[in-house]
Amino acid sequence: MEATRARPGGCLKRLCKVAAFGALLSITLAFAADEPEYDLVIRNGRVLDGSGNPWVYADVAIKGDRFAKIGRVAGHGRREIDATNDYVSPGWIDMMDQSGEVLLKNGLAENKLRAGVTTAIAGEGGTPVPSARIADYFNQLRTQGISLNFGTYYSSAQARVEVMGDRAGKPNPEQMEKMKAHVAQAMRAGAMGIATALIYPPDSFQSTEDLVELARVAARYNGIYASHLRDEGAKLLQAIGESIEVAEQSGIQVEIFHFKGAYAPGWGKLVPEAGRLIDSARARGINIAADMYVYNAAGTGLDITVPNSVFEQGSRKGMQRLKDPKVRRRLKKELLADSQPGWSNPVAAAGGWDRIMLANAFNPRYDRYRFKSIADIAKDLHRDPPDVAWDILLDARPNRAMALYFMMSGPDIETALRFPWMSIGSDAGANEEPGKMDALGLPHPRAYGNAPRVIAEYVKRRPVLTLEDAVRKTTSWPATRMRLSDRGAIREGLKADVTVFNYERIDDAASFEKPMAYPSGIDYVLVNGQLVIDEGRHTGAKPGEVLRATLAAPECLRPRRAG
Repeated sequence: MEATRARPGGCLKRLCKVAAFGALLSITLAFAADEPEYDLVIRNGRVLDGSGNPWVYADVAIKGDRFAKIGRVAGHGRREIDATNDYVSPGWIDMMDQSGEVLLKNGLAENKLRAGVTTAIAGEGGTPVPSARIADYFNQLRTQGISLNFGTYYSSAQARVEVMGDRAGKPNPEQMEKMKAHVAQAMRAGAMGIATALIYPPDSFQSTEDLVELARVAARYNGIYASHLRDEGAKLLQAIGESIEVAEQSGIQVEIFHFKGAYAPGWGKLVPEAGRLIDSARARGINIAADMYVYNAAGTGLDITVPNSVFEQGSRKGMQRLKDPKVRRRLKKELLADSQPGWSNPVAAAGGWDRIMLANAFNPRYDRYRFKSIADIAKDLHRDPPDVAWDILLDARPNRAMALYFMMSGPDIETALRFPWMSIGSDAGANEEPGKMDALGLPHPRAYGNAPRVIAEYVKRRPVLTLEDAVRKTTSWPATRMRLSDRGAIREGLKADVTVFNYERIDDAASFEKPMAYPSGIDYVLVNGQLVIDEGRHTGAKPGEVLRATLAAPECLRPRRAG
């Protein structure tokens, strides 16, 4: 066979093609090497994983909405942050938020995020819509966009009002079944559970038996029972006992909202006793814990100074009765007692009208008295303090006149913070406008400073908590309580919620005199892998998710065991 003769120049052409391919490959590999492997890398920070472990030096790489690598990260990020001298923590969780309504108006939640909060759990007063519209409400939040993660409870009182109105009375069996149906509907829509605010009417008209019945429904859907107790003062232990009874009879997990010993005569005694009561319940297997804010003043409406019996025929009728001088004379006598059935006396708990400060009258006539005590205002007006308080609340309608109640002691706050089952909640909402009051219309520093104050005041200025435990109380522990299995820790594969703060600079600037001051020392905050606070400024991003409860199947749908 004749050998094939090579064409002149053929070998040279092949060599040229190989060289060209090699050059192209080199360019492609160089381009690939320059292509960022991660979306964001936080370098050189002191990483606190959220579980209470000591910090470690590490880089944190994020891809999409998840942590991709923790440790020595060789690859580059599209954005790199130098966290030298800073701490890198999981995003902070606010266990008692009040943003359910305002997020529909403004989803940026700037005061929350600049305070390091990436997840908020609301619903002390329930959802801003009835049970039948909760799914639509969640969809609207998703469509409009929110900057932080958000979940909410449904209120047991909402179910009651939908069926019975806002009057006192015991529901009949038919009414109770309708209430249960509302709770089930809320749970299927994604509510975290049911909440109660038993100090306020009409919530206060619910019996323990009623609460157990509704809690059983929520428990079937893996829900939580969260409660503003019936009494946070003289009868605090009995009120905690009621929540324990609800848990024992229904099998539900219990969260006590804004735990406190709000009773001046019981300072130093009630809080330790309450802690032992909860420890004892937990030792018996009751799944109960609590959250708190770290200020010595509560903030709520002036209406709680009115005994709940006035509102037994509904709020509208109660406000009319409050104008009657005869009714007022009777109420003033009731104010002399620490409490009465169905009502906890906040005036006695605070130690007098001189420890109750006007916060927001919603009336320009009283603006000059903001942050003055009701006793001082009454003295200036030459009137009786109860009359002044009740006139202010009536003149504020349809708004709710707000006050600060200095009912807690510093040592009791420190005692409560040390309880291992205590987490952190602000009892405050997002602001609708930057630097303005929260959604409640209440100028309380907890709306801007609560979470950073835990570190600034109770780790730095006072040796109450270690830094690791303070972070645990705002990250992995609340995530565990709320069954947020993909948040609350810095771990590969989890959702990348992050708060980067400088220990030396972190400070809660908000005070009772300047309640809307933003904190310092929190430079970067990420929600689901996206920067929402960048060098202390809100980016406008809205990567937050609506958090729904992890539902258990109703009993009728669960598979039966063979046998």
